[in-house]
Amino acid sequence: MSKTTLAIIAGVSAAAGSAATAAIFASRSQRKDSLPPTATSTPTSNFPPAPLTPVPQLQALRKDLIPPVNPTGIFQYGFPGPVNDLHPTLSTTSSFDRRTRNPAWVAEHITAASINANNADRRHSYFVEDETIPEKFRARLHDYFRSGYDRGHQVPAADAKWSQDALDQTFLLTNMCPQVGEGFNRDYWAHFEDFCRRLTNHYPSVRIVTGPLYLPKRDHEDGKWRVSYEVIGDPPNVSVPTHFYKVIFAEDGKTGGDVSLGAFVLPNARIDNEKPLQGFEVPIEAIERASGLEFAGKLPAQRRKRLCEQVTCSLLVKDYADRQKNLMGSPPPKKLGAGPTPK
Repeated sequence: MSKTTLAIIAGVSAAAGSAATAAIFASRSQRKDSLPPTATSTPTSNFPPAPLTPVPQLQALRKDLIPPVNPTGIFQYGFPGPVNDLHPTLSTTSSFDRRTRNPAWVAEHITAASINANNADRRHSYFVEDETIPEKFRARLHDYFRSGYDRGHQVPAADAKWSQDALDQTFLLTNMCPQVGEGFNRDYWAHFEDFCRRLTNHYPSVRIVTGPLYLPKRDHEDGKWRVSYEVIGDPPNVSVPTHFYKVIFAEDGKTGGDVSLGAFVLPNARIDNEKPLQGFEVPIEAIERASGLEFAGKLPAQRRKRLCEQVTCSLLVKDYADRQKNLMGSPPPKKLGAGPTPK
């Protein structure tokens, strides 16, 4: 078996005098399948059984050994967690991280029809706290007040204008993370969202997963890698991500057809609009290792295409007013030899 190697991804500098860096473990070695559970029930003991709670089964238990203790009995008082709140709405599906008060990921699905529909107006939408989240774990409107950060949509409101209800739901705080405003959320990140919308000119179906990352950077004094991020609110409880990712699945519309995959990591900082988008492209495995999530484990290798080999991964820089007038914009140019545009 080959050695596990440490791949260090150096982030592109987002502003003069600052550099965003990330250390992400990468490996080409084959992983051994995890051992199957060898026990199907908790053995008897002198303690009352734990309530029926989905917990990992005991591994490699000696069948002739009856433990004198029952650690899972703690579940009679409640399951400690972690608990991720799976939260579907009309326009999004997400998983909320109670510890950071940010979503772990938010998924959306866009098509040419959904983007071209104009049945809603964001002027009628308001940022609201998500009451489906327990109050003590919820991000609150006042947490962002005078924080210096935007309430940054993970799924943009412009992608849900096919319905006023769908648009309104993108303003739930479970779809928000603290984002640098000028130079990022209102600029480079918005142009990136526009790039994703323009993919629907080429692909009949585009699915996108967006979320925050909290990546380490090297300390200049001792050379050690540490994770450090700001926390806002009163009391401080909403984490400020160091980076954001998008994983794009551009589908050709055929049953069992090709899927063009694109994975990008951007620092939560000012980024010059001249920075090439492809400079933020990373292997999807890098995001999986950094986030602890899996995105394409069931997508066979033979169906995968690299998005930036099929289309030109570049931004079309427009001011805010122009973006709102024409959400579809011009499609990203097709790469030569990438095949015909799907119908």
